[in-house]
Amino acid sequence: MPEAGDEDPDYAERIAANADVEQNAWQQTLDDMEAMAEELEAEGWDVVAIPASHTAPESPDAGETDRFGFAYVVPDNYADEFDEAFEEGSFPKYRVFRNEMGSRVFQLTQFLDPGSETAILVAGTYELMYAPPLVTTAMEEEEMYSHVQTLDGTVLGSFRHDDYEKFFPNPQRYKNYTERDA
Repeated sequence: MPEAGDEDPDYAERIAANADVEQNAWQQTLDDMEAMAEELEAEGWDVVAIPASHTAPESPDAGETDRFGFAYVVPDNYADEFDEAFEEGSFPKYRVFRNEMGSRVFQLTQFLDPGSETAILVAGTYELMYAPPLVTTAMEEEEMYSHVQTLDGTVLGSFRHDDYEKFFPNPQRYKNYTERDA
């Protein structure tokens, strides 16, 4: 990385191009979420669609608890809507849609409760370099979790997933993943 004041137009162009690619990928993720929400609503589902303001792969070593999974931080203005939908069902089904762009993953998760026809869609993005400890834990435990919380750490709800490979296709590749692999 050049020091401040160094003249490296190629570096600046690469950063700008990458920012555009990531911004476009995030917008595409949000557009996909909205299209999926509209499709589910047309089929009669009650849908809550939330863009996470921050998403982090969390391993048991990351905090004060042994919790692991994806931590989705959602804006406070979505908390009540999430709570109402979360209380409606048990959400035994889930679908994961993901797109890797460079060193980032853009992910959309559908939490589905067919009994109440309630769906919660959460979009998030995270850096691949932070995923390996979570992948290792998910492989050892043979399960995954998604935790939805507000910025102050209030957990709104958690979902258990029995198939971590939906989140991490080909999980073995994460064992030696580093930022330079992106």
